[in-house]
Amino acid sequence: MREARELFRAGDVVEIVQISRRQLQYWAQTDLIRPSACTPGGHGRYTFEDLVAVKAAKRLIDAGISVQRVRKSIRALTDLLPTVPRPLSQLVLVATGDVVLAFKDGTAFDALSGQEWVFEVARFVREVEVWKRSARTEDTPNGPPLAARASGGSC
Repeated sequence: MREARELFRAGDVVEIVQISRRQLQYWAQTDLIRPSACTPGGHGRYTFEDLVAVKAAKRLIDAGISVQRVRKSIRALTDLLPTVPRPLSQLVLVATGDVVLAFKDGTAFDALSGQEWVFEVARFVREVEVWKRSARTEDTPNGPPLAARASGGSC
């Protein structure tokens, strides 16, 4: 038997996340974060995943990101990552200045543009090692001495 998931009333969300009821209503009306369920009487009910999204949005806004930018970031992430329908609760998002960075699969990228912000140093080390091996095989069987390869610099 499958256990029913827990649902939270708007008042619960307001208390747990420490936002105003008006703010929660505005976010629902403007499709920033809508409740996942609705009672027969038309009252929204929030899942735990919704709570995570509300908390993430609040933290981004508290960090100085505008509601409009958060909304645009969510739309862009949904387009960029179609397998992630709820970016606020499914991704790690970080505000830096007025940029929202999203982290997925070890990569950080701008939530609006999709531009990668961080590269893996370990991957780059492997690329440099491959380059060194190919440079050695092109010059001589053992490759040129390290000092010969380093010449031509400004030092």
